[in-house]
Amino acid sequence: MTYLRCELNYSAHTVLSYATDINQFALHITGGKPETFDPLTCTANDIGSWTLSLAENHRSHRTIRRKVSSLSTFYRYLMRKHGFHFNPAADVPLARTPRTLPVFIRPEEIEAILDEPIVAKNDSLPEKFIATRNRLILLMFYTTGMRRAELISLTDANVNTTSGELKVLGKRNKERIIPFGKELTEAIIDYRALRRGATGLLSTTTFFVRPDGSPLYPSLVERVVKKALTGHTRATRLSPHTLRHSFATDMLNNGAELTGVQQLLGHKSLSTTQVYTHITYRELKQNYKLAHPRAQKHQGG
Repeated sequence: MTYLRCELNYSAHTVLSYATDINQFALHITGGKPETFDPLTCTANDIGSWTLSLAENHRSHRTIRRKVSSLSTFYRYLMRKHGFHFNPAADVPLARTPRTLPVFIRPEEIEAILDEPIVAKNDSLPEKFIATRNRLILLMFYTTGMRRAELISLTDANVNTTSGELKVLGKRNKERIIPFGKELTEAIIDYRALRRGATGLLSTTTFFVRPDGSPLYPSLVERVVKKALTGHTRATRLSPHTLRHSFATDMLNNGAELTGVQQLLGHKSLSTTQVYTHITYRELKQNYKLAHPRAQKHQGG
C-alpha cells in the first residue's frame, strides 16, 4: 500500500480499494484467517474459485474484473520488489464486460430539479444549512462534473469565488482546475454564510461539512443525490456519477470540444471521454426519427 501511495502516487481512495480487494481474497483463500495468507502458494485456480464465489454473490462483471486487476497489480509488485517469478492473476479467464452507455439526466429534468426552491424541514439554522448544502451538492456535481470522492475531499481553500475556479484532487492525486459561473458563485457564498452560523467556524478544512463541522462521507452524498432525483427523472440510476455523466453529455451537446471536456472531467485517456459522443449521436438519431417526415413514414418498413 505504501508503494501504491508513495511511488505510484495513487489517491488514498484508490489505495483503500486495492487493500480491500486483496484482503477479501486473503479471507477467501485462508477460510477467514488472513494472517496465514501466503501469496507464493496461490494459483490461478485459487483466484478462479474466488471469482466464481463473487459471481455467485451477484457481483458485477466490472467489479470482478477490478478485483482481479488489484490482485494482478499486487503480484506484479511482488515480482518487481520481492523476487516472485509468476503472476497467477494474469492467467485467470474473465468474461468480457458488456459495454454500456452512461446513464444521464435530460437537461429539462435537471433544470426543473435545480430551479425548485430550497425547503428546510424547519426554521432552525442547522436545517436551513443542510437544505442549502444539499442543493449546492447537486449544483456542484452538475456544473463541474467532479467525482463523488473529489467533492468530499474538496478543501475550502481550493474554492475561489473571486476567480470563479476550484481545484480538485482527482485520481492518482492529479490536480485540475475547474471554472464555474455566477450561479454557483452565489450558491457558494450563501452556503458559506450559513455554514459559519451552523458550525460556529469561520472556515473549515473540507468545503462540504455537516452541521458539527465534520466532513461528509460517501453514503451521505449518495442519499442526498438519490433523494433529490427520485421522482424527477426517467434516468435508471440516481447517483452522483449520473450527474457527472449529465455534465459531460450536455457540454458536448452544446458545442464543447472533446479535449476540453476530457480536461474538465480529469480523464487520462480521450477514449474514456469519447463514450459521451455515442450518447449525443444516439440522441441525434432519435430526434431525427421523431422529427423528419421521411423517417417517420418509413419507420418499421
